[in-house]
Amino acid sequence: MPAAAAQSVEEAIEVAVPVHTAYNQWTQFKTFPRFMRWVKGVEQLRPNLTRWEVGTGWATWTYLAEVVEQHPDELIAWQGLGRWAGHRGEVRFRALAPNRTEIVVRMLPLARPTRRMLHRTPVTPRLIRSELVRFKQFIEGVGQESGAWRGVIRKGQVRPQGEKPARSRVAGWPVG
Repeated sequence: MPAAAAQSVEEAIEVAVPVHTAYNQWTQFKTFPRFMRWVKGVEQLRPNLTRWEVGTGWATWTYLAEVVEQHPDELIAWQGLGRWAGHRGEVRFRALAPNRTEIVVRMLPLARPTRRMLHRTPVTPRLIRSELVRFKQFIEGVGQESGAWRGVIRKGQVRPQGEKPARSRVAGWPVG
């Protein structure tokens, strides 16, 4: 029997915080288990590489994900690695007002799930929606981010976070 074509899942939610607050908190992957039911743990291996443990009860699994695009206050896009190579997703942030942000999560599940993965919970709109509601409750409850990573990633490559200021070749000499 041929596998069903992978369907993308997209869900959106409005949160009552500024766009930079929502984005900054989303970059703190290690905090996801505090408010997302299906995320058991996240380890940040490099700025563009994370190890995730997801699931519920005894049915948990681990995978690596690479951030392939990241633009502050706008976008974080990732792809799964290894057996999860077909898994892709993105989260977009859009300011609606000074203290209102729309967050849109779009995921494309594995194109060809292995037989071992068929029993796992599929990514559904309901699952994504419930996790977004938990994020909303968390960020609106605390009202501020617990940290931030404002770097840029393009095509999987981490870009410098800003130009270094000009320096004088003479110690103590002003530049300008």
